[in-house]
Amino acid sequence: MMETGRHAVFIWSAYGLTCLVAFGLVLRAVLDHRAQTRALARLEAGSGPAGSGPRG
Repeated sequence: MMETGRHAVFIWSAYGLTCLVAFGLVLRAVLDHRAQTRALARLEAGSGPAGSGPRG
């Protein structure tokens, strides 16, 4: 086991915060990927946002 001495609280809280931030970033990337996949499917189906049809 790693010897942390009197700085154990700081070291372990830093590890915890780092893991929390990394997990949050991965979660955000997964959720954004799902949203972008749904948006792309809507656009490919031809039911995009209003005003996005062909002009002319």
